[in-house]
Amino acid sequence: MRIEHWLYELPLRLRSLVRRRRVDAELDEEMAYHVERETEELIARGTTPAEARRAARRAMDGLTLRKEECRDARGLNPIDNTLGDIRYGLRVLAKAPGFTLVAILTLALAIGANSTVFAVLNALILRPLNVPQGETLWGTEYGIDNGFHSYPNYLDLRQRNRSFEDLAAFNFLFVSLDAGHSPSSATGFGTTLNYFDVLRIQPYLGRFYRTGEDRGLNSAPYIVLSYAYWHSRFQDDRGLIGRTVEMNRRPLTVIGVAPPGFRGTLMFVSPDFFTPTTNQDRVDGVSPLDVRGNPRALFETFGHLKPGVTPAQALADLKRVGAYLAATYPKEFAQNQYELGRTGLTSFGGAVNVFMAGLMALAGLILLAACANLGGLFAARSTDRAKELALRLALGSSRNRIVRQLLTEAMLVSVAGGALGLLGSLFLLSRMADWQPFARAPVHVPVAADAHTYLVALVLAVLSGLLFGIVPVRQILRTNPNTMIKAGAGVHPARRVTLRDVLVVVQIAICGVLITSSMVAVRGLVRSLRADFGFDARVVLAGTNLGAAGYSADRVPAMQRRMIDALKTIPGVERVALVNEYPPLLYAAAATTNVFRAETTDMRPANVAATPYRYSVSPDYFEAAGTRVLTGRSFTWHDEKDAPAVAVANREFARRMFGSVAGALGQQFKMQDGTRVQIVGVAEDGKYLSVAEDRKPAIFVPCLQAPATTDYLLVRSRRDPRELTPAIRRTLRELDSGLNVDAGTWASMLDVALFPARVAVVALGVLGAMGVVLSVTGIFGMAAYSVSRRKRELGIRLALGARSGEILKVALGRPIKLLLVGSAAGVGLGMLASRVLAFIVYQATPRDPLVLTGVALVMALVGMLATWIPAQRALALDPVTLLREE
Repeated sequence: MRIEHWLYELPLRLRSLVRRRRVDAELDEEMAYHVERETEELIARGTTPAEARRAARRAMDGLTLRKEECRDARGLNPIDNTLGDIRYGLRVLAKAPGFTLVAILTLALAIGANSTVFAVLNALILRPLNVPQGETLWGTEYGIDNGFHSYPNYLDLRQRNRSFEDLAAFNFLFVSLDAGHSPSSATGFGTTLNYFDVLRIQPYLGRFYRTGEDRGLNSAPYIVLSYAYWHSRFQDDRGLIGRTVEMNRRPLTVIGVAPPGFRGTLMFVSPDFFTPTTNQDRVDGVSPLDVRGNPRALFETFGHLKPGVTPAQALADLKRVGAYLAATYPKEFAQNQYELGRTGLTSFGGAVNVFMAGLMALAGLILLAACANLGGLFAARSTDRAKELALRLALGSSRNRIVRQLLTEAMLVSVAGGALGLLGSLFLLSRMADWQPFARAPVHVPVAADAHTYLVALVLAVLSGLLFGIVPVRQILRTNPNTMIKAGAGVHPARRVTLRDVLVVVQIAICGVLITSSMVAVRGLVRSLRADFGFDARVVLAGTNLGAAGYSADRVPAMQRRMIDALKTIPGVERVALVNEYPPLLYAAAATTNVFRAETTDMRPANVAATPYRYSVSPDYFEAAGTRVLTGRSFTWHDEKDAPAVAVANREFARRMFGSVAGALGQQFKMQDGTRVQIVGVAEDGKYLSVAEDRKPAIFVPCLQAPATTDYLLVRSRRDPRELTPAIRRTLRELDSGLNVDAGTWASMLDVALFPARVAVVALGVLGAMGVVLSVTGIFGMAAYSVSRRKRELGIRLALGARSGEILKVALGRPIKLLLVGSAAGVGLGMLASRVLAFIVYQATPRDPLVLTGVALVMALVGMLATWIPAQRALALDPVTLLREE
């Protein structure tokens, strides 16, 4: 059949080929006639031979386009016409390599920035977890401040909710892991046994633990390694499955390895391992899973919504279960405190969402500025080619045909720029995926390009090409070929405001927005670094986990006292103290507690007077931390377990609870269990969870009255920390060789708290720099074009004795006015946009005089850079040469 079909079409194909040859011959003859006639007319008017040859080439190009149009009109293949447009567009762009290169690089920067920001937005918000059916996976957390569940409350929530197919939960584990070589610190998740079942993922190696293996405490002594940890620590050893490792000196069996793309269920945190929560006592020697009032047993619960259930319905269902728990357990549960959010982002999703939305908007402004820049360049180039276009129209070419050709050139530029920008974006994303910003914390940025990223890059390239490609269309449609050929390209009707003016103002305004935002972020970061944290960070911290070293709860206080006494013997050490769990601002972690007024008898959450941050500290803590005690006393070793409960409150707690600092001293409040606590001192306020937070209440209690197995030792000394840190490690390991010590200065450990602000500064700084580049090129293009188009006028003015200042005013007056208008609009819009940064950067305000001064100086520098070369060209004009050419 194929042979018969081919034989049937062969005569038709031959006739089409013969017809095309005939049409081409006719068109070539017509083209030769018109070129010859145009050349003779130019020579007759006294044009130089070189100019006549250039005019002939322009005429040949125009007639080539006319030839393609004639083919289209005579019924030839439209694919050939499209290919002809592309070939002609490539030739035209190749003749102006400078213009083409600038246009491609401009668009590459803009599309690359948008692709990168979208990939991050897609990874963090649109598709936060790389698991099957991740769009139906939602997380729940209890309480706005702490975000934790107790294990019994989780069991009730799992059983009584009607919205989720199943609910799993997890928490953090910081342990010492020993695979037979040497113990090392590891961070993992303690999960419920149905964790992997709910996520619907399959192991890369071995198997996962399952729901049916739950038979009580320590009934599932298993551990599953993450792929990254298995790859880096165990060098892809497949024989590891079935072997025993020691977690805090207690044996666990390795049963599997998670798939490579899975990095846990908490955004920005990449765990090393997963183990059932039933092994909780293997971490610190105690099991809090049966304590309903323990709000820190589980970090977050999550599950897939049932088909047809909306997030709003699920949240209402959670609140219903919360109301039941509040009525049943009034002392342990706060009513209607459940929140719902995307899994992995429930704890900080609001700030991330706001910042990413703002960053995406700024990246969109970059693309808009690039399109405005290219639109102006294409409009100027069309003006320079006005005589060529008029000649084509005079020779019979249709305006639609010329518009199609110009759009083809724009699409060629946009596709090339989009491809280059996408390659740059892929490179940046690969670097970001491998980036670990903190050596001591398992933090990563889970970004990768997927099909959505490629699609967005393609769509942006096409839309950009259409956007700046249609700018010259109005100019072409209104061109009068007869007038243009007679008058030449140098005469144009004067208009007060042109489209190019509007595009330049838009560019400059966008640049002003970006520069204002970046300077606000930089200023906020500087303020955050100089802020009063309520402590002096020039102190060495030494973190230890006594539970990981095998110490039971009753042995911990004595060992902590021994560590303090041993560190005091190091030469040059002035003060030594400890704080249980985490010091303020460290790793952006803090514990809160509910407190009640002394007269309260009903300890339900509805009667809570305050929810301060709570720190368990040793004597000399305030002296070692550099925190001022405003009134009263600090702790002593007599404030032990059997002594009356005491606390040191910060100023904000004293103000909220008792109205003033002086009125708080000696007053009492109650804890959740009804224990009366007396305030023996009031300390200064500080920063506890975030540098961007407002003043928060905090209380400090003696470590002997609130012991914990995890602690940080504070060592203040006159010695260089680089010399002191090895001595601290050596001294502690002399007490117990099994201690794993994490030592460093307090200031160096604040990276996690400052990370959002630094990311904001870097991201906005890059976008601001891109805005500056686009503005410089845009203003430069307009200034250079203004000088080029007004050479004749400038030559006459120079010949009549005009001064340099007058020449610059005429040549560059319009670009400078546009710079001023755009800068004013950009700064105003930037002040509004910078309010978003208050969620991320400490004291980020655009009304800072230094910010406004800096923006003004940068915009002035932009104007100087952009107009310097055109100004030099204008001043260097030779009126004699110009008038002779005219």
